[in-house]
Amino acid sequence: MSKLGGLGAKLYQGKVSIDFVGRRNTWYAISAIIVLVAIAALFFRGLNYGIEFKGGVEYNAQFPAGTDLNAKVDPITEAVVATNLEPAQNPIVVVSGNKAIRVDVEPLNPGQTVTVGNAIKEASGATEVNAAVIGPTWGEAIAKKALTGLIVFVVLVILFIWAYFREWRMSVAAMVALAHDLVITVGVYALTGFEVTPATVTGFLTILGYSLYDTVVVFDKVRENTRGIAASTRRTYADAANLAVNQTLVRSINTSIAALLPVGAILYVGAFQLGSGPLKDLALALFVGMAAGTYSSIFIATPLLAQLKMRDPAMIAQAKRVANRSAHLAKEREQEERARAAAADDTAPTPASAPVEDGGAEEPAATPSPAAVGAHPPTPPERTMSTSAAKRAQPTRQSRSKRGKR
Repeated sequence: MSKLGGLGAKLYQGKVSIDFVGRRNTWYAISAIIVLVAIAALFFRGLNYGIEFKGGVEYNAQFPAGTDLNAKVDPITEAVVATNLEPAQNPIVVVSGNKAIRVDVEPLNPGQTVTVGNAIKEASGATEVNAAVIGPTWGEAIAKKALTGLIVFVVLVILFIWAYFREWRMSVAAMVALAHDLVITVGVYALTGFEVTPATVTGFLTILGYSLYDTVVVFDKVRENTRGIAASTRRTYADAANLAVNQTLVRSINTSIAALLPVGAILYVGAFQLGSGPLKDLALALFVGMAAGTYSSIFIATPLLAQLKMRDPAMIAQAKRVANRSAHLAKEREQEERARAAAADDTAPTPASAPVEDGGAEEPAATPSPAAVGAHPPTPPERTMSTSAAKRAQPTRQSRSKRGKR
């Protein structure tokens, strides 16, 4: 964790940077592939709607503790099919918890309901078999309310983001990331065959808020980094947005891990321990939606925002000023490097003359450079005394003590 914290500090300070915005085409391509797979799964496999949406009869067979429920699944399936009732030819038989098995069939009349219930009890030896008739109108009402809630939610979110950030491009980027998360989550349900129940719808509505939460946090940092950027020549809007993603990267990872661990535990318990029920359906939607939301806030929302913003004429002009300043600074650095190289050549010591071989011409002595002459001035010639001056008697100097006695 200390290494991750150190990496986070370097990312926040800009010492280490990952080019999320510059490589946006790569992230777009990865997301496009995932979305296409999800759409293909939805088109070819379809969703496995629960009995609450399509209607039918749900049987709940109870068994004593310690019964091997997995061994009861095949006999129950064969017994239901053997009733030769058309609505019961494709039963869904799943283990529910440690003491029950759930059987779902299409809508039956009262007499057929009793027939299928007796067949389940005789084939499995269940202590009790309860039947619940569920009409499709309730599921349709749930679906309509969920769709209405989704539309209202999207409209309110668009208005909120636009009013808070004063930037319509942020609303567009956030909605694209949100649609990305929903499509991927629905595609996972189609691929895995998990039932779509009212709990699944609840999970879908929950991941909307989580996905937008992470996106809004990153956008808030983008707004902080880009405040007054139109008059700046240090970095472009895309550079400032990329810095914001790097500064919030570790926070996004830590938050996502902290949220995914308990949801993953709920998914494991619901899928492998309980076997069936709303807990499993809710947990899968939350797990996939949270993971997709973290990915989209980093790799989709912010790069798309920067791409839309860089098309603004003001940002295009500002990017040109940043490029001109960078070119000017690079030219100045090049000139400084040339000046240092020239100064290093001037101060290099002069190589000594090579020794003269016997019979060869003596090499002329090297002329000292002006700098050397200035550093060591030549010794003045000694003054010689003429012959007449040497024969002339020279005055003698007396000490100061004898001068005073005259």
